[in-house]
Amino acid sequence: MTSFAARRFTATLLAVLLVSSGRSLFADDTAPNTLSDAEKKEGWQLLFDGTSSKGWHSFKRNDVLPGWQVKDGTLACVDPHNAGDLCTDGKYGSFDLRLEYNISEAGNGGIMFHVTDAGSHVWETGPEFQLEDNVKAADKIRCGWLYALYQPPIDPATGKTLDATKPVGQWNQVRLVISPEKCEHYINGVKYFEYVLGSDDFKDRVAKSKFGKMPNFAKADSGYISLQGDHGQVAFRNIKLLPLGAK
Repeated sequence: MTSFAARRFTATLLAVLLVSSGRSLFADDTAPNTLSDAEKKEGWQLLFDGTSSKGWHSFKRNDVLPGWQVKDGTLACVDPHNAGDLCTDGKYGSFDLRLEYNISEAGNGGIMFHVTDAGSHVWETGPEFQLEDNVKAADKIRCGWLYALYQPPIDPATGKTLDATKPVGQWNQVRLVISPEKCEHYINGVKYFEYVLGSDDFKDRVAKSKFGKMPNFAKADSGYISLQGDHGQVAFRNIKLLPLGAK
């Protein structure tokens, strides 16, 4: 990508982010990238402060590659050719993660969890909550699916696989619940499915997928949360996490 094309592509994405809107995951009177008093009391953690990349690093690096930028209150992958995957500094086991994302046309991204440094890539250890433009993205594994492992049921209203995403240019809401009892995927408040890490069903699906040949895949009980940055432009905001204790 030429420098001019990259600047034009970045400007287009940021313009979309500024004019787009969506209902907040949390209280409507809470400013973006902040915690309400109620959230603070409940124990929520803010993983992105809206002004810096503090708390994040590029995979197997101590810094953040320049393809990731903090722009207008978003943590944005503006140049997938020089971004790579971004990881939290902290490691998390059981949690309730909530965030908003805004993806570019034909964009493709993802949220990996329980990522460790054991692999050469984040997806060699961490399962992926897929993010993408369901209309134009080339990858047929759609937004909200657990990549190559689980997908939503057929929506009786449409006769097609359940899809609760909003169009490109609008903010979409993600909720990802990870615990030993069960894991749940939500898009815009709609539950897609649930599964149990390490269950016979989960192991069987892994064995039949490309991940079956990766010895460290989904083996860790905790790890980084990672944002994919090498497949397309995507921006994030309101990244919040609630650690879940053992039940």
